[in-house]
Amino acid sequence: MAEVITDKQALQQRHNELENWFYDAVPAADKTPLLLLSGDASFRCYFKATVGDTTYVLVDAPIDTEDSRTFVQIAENLRKVNVNVPEVYAVDYEKGFMCLSYMGETLLWDKLDILKQQNGLTEVQAIYLQAFNILIKIQGIREGSDILLPPFDGVMLQTEMDLFREWFCIGIMGLELSDEDNELLDHYFGLLIDAAMAQPQVCVHRDYHSRNLMYQADGNFGVLDFQDAVVGPVTYDVVSLIKDCYISWPKTMIREWALQYANMAQTAGIIGSFNDEEFLLGFDMMGVQRHLKAAGIFSRLYLRDGKTRYLADVPRTLSYIKEVLGDYPQMYGFGIWLEKNIYPMLITHVNNILKGKQAL
Repeated sequence: MAEVITDKQALQQRHNELENWFYDAVPAADKTPLLLLSGDASFRCYFKATVGDTTYVLVDAPIDTEDSRTFVQIAENLRKVNVNVPEVYAVDYEKGFMCLSYMGETLLWDKLDILKQQNGLTEVQAIYLQAFNILIKIQGIREGSDILLPPFDGVMLQTEMDLFREWFCIGIMGLELSDEDNELLDHYFGLLIDAAMAQPQVCVHRDYHSRNLMYQADGNFGVLDFQDAVVGPVTYDVVSLIKDCYISWPKTMIREWALQYANMAQTAGIIGSFNDEEFLLGFDMMGVQRHLKAAGIFSRLYLRDGKTRYLADVPRTLSYIKEVLGDYPQMYGFGIWLEKNIYPMLITHVNNILKGKQAL
């Protein structure tokens, strides 16, 4: 009778393969234990290994869901514009293994959370200005023969927002969407797509936030998780950064920072002349699109992948939408729909899930 291979056995086998590959790639590392690092919202797994005075990060990126070639290609282009990204010491594209330089364990989120508790807003301001400088370097990348990024077009934007409809509205909230509900969502999703496509299109990191930036004392933050980069709306990454799903700031500060970024981007030639109201409109509409997507992804991570810990961030994520829709008459109808169908029961639904589940 054939032996049944369990998921646990398969994971152990994969772990052993990664270890042996690392020992071959870095011979001095023979028998060095691999320590599991916190994972992310993808199918990748990360491990840390220290050999002498050098620490490495090992990445297990399954080839059926992840593309290591894209990571390596984009990393090379980011280094060309002096963005601090992991150095790739070794890679096996057929197995989906990478050996990278270590960028520390202090997320920018950790630093910002401490400063928020201490009311250290002067240092917070300096951190965001530095993050804007790094972002502008990323946005300055131009496509060429060595980097071909997919367009962040209307189809992709629509697909992202449909995650909100399927995984959050139906999956988490248990809504039975009527034809009228779906028509309303389609209408407002269309407005958000139009607003995004009207913006200057640049290189977009696509996940530029406090848990993908590593805090380093010299201010040259390490940038991670850039393999899904696209060519898309100029405000997408700055929205991700200062309307962060994992830490929030007052609306007045967010808008002040958004305009500081805009002025820096104009000076750098990323965007042309602008007026504040028009820029903030594009910024806020981009934020609505991204936060709909994020709520859908967090819901899918729970329902499909059993990862509960992201659900706690859904109320904060959707609060950004509630905060701005009243500022724009063209979005009033969407705000009313959310107030009727989502916000009254949001906290209750999320808490009920979290009460009985251990966060994964």
